[in-house]
Amino acid sequence: MPGEFELIARYFQRDLSGAPGVLLGPGDDCALLAAGDGMQLAISVDTSVAGVHFPPDAPASSIGHRALAVNLSDLAAMGATPRWALLALTLPEVDEDWLHGFAAGFHALAERHGIALVGGDVTRGPLSITITVHGELPLVLEDAVHPDSVSRPILRRDGAREGDLVVITGAPGMAHAGLKAWQSGTRDVLDPCLAAYLRPEPRVEAGLALRQLASAGLDVSDGVMGDLAHICRASQLSAALELGELPLAPELMAALGEQGAREAVLNGGDDYELLLTMPEEHLESAINALRPLNLSLSVIGRMQAVEGSEPRVILEQEGVEQAAAGRSWQHFPPADATEVSS
Repeated sequence: MPGEFELIARYFQRDLSGAPGVLLGPGDDCALLAAGDGMQLAISVDTSVAGVHFPPDAPASSIGHRALAVNLSDLAAMGATPRWALLALTLPEVDEDWLHGFAAGFHALAERHGIALVGGDVTRGPLSITITVHGELPLVLEDAVHPDSVSRPILRRDGAREGDLVVITGAPGMAHAGLKAWQSGTRDVLDPCLAAYLRPEPRVEAGLALRQLASAGLDVSDGVMGDLAHICRASQLSAALELGELPLAPELMAALGEQGAREAVLNGGDDYELLLTMPEEHLESAINALRPLNLSLSVIGRMQAVEGSEPRVILEQEGVEQAAAGRSWQHFPPADATEVSS
């Protein structure tokens, strides 16, 4: 049975001679990396645990793809260009068929987005995957909220302004329907909902295209309601969402019905679409910027001043406030947790 160093060399080590900014790759105690001139680093880490973040019996290639995709999505959410990744893989046992599939899924997505695996670790224990990604952004020396312009080459959560539109890319909710399909026994990886759950597409190109048009943004990992609440708190604004404007994909409607589809968009999570705010005058440019990517952009609400004690997300139907149902995912929900919009 191969040892950990042989596993790393066999499945994860690649020729990095052409990778931008890699001064020293795997094989020493640390990787040595150099950001480009006038650039700053964007760094994010996520852990995926078997049975919590992905089904342990899912195809290994999908697990490898998904583990990297959710990390790339964090770079996309800030409009960063992917550069480097670290992988810490914990395995209950050495299964080389599984490792071959996992590595194939991981490397295929990494190559597509130009991100180089520059180091990591393999150890024994319950199956879990921790990935740290590094991206590059132009170095900006201004305040988060510029007094005269929202156009800055970084997407953050704290830049939304009163009157900004709330927009979302693609078809949210599909991954939630895919999870339900998997739990019900569906194993057809060509099913569009199941594919959205097992092999999400990080919106890296969309983040780069929109980073100077949007005022604030993040990726949808825990549902639109919960994630929009993060923007509201960071920007000290409320948001009104129009239920009738939520994008409901035909496949999502077929799988869950209209009410279930809306619930999936609002609270389902695992979509990794981009949820953004932007001035209304930037909308047409944003739609045009996404057209070459064959990616839609839907207006679902508007940012507004806080009424009451704290920012909140308000659901409306034709301008009439509606009661919210359900709650976005949290690993450790507080005992007194209330609905996002309460």
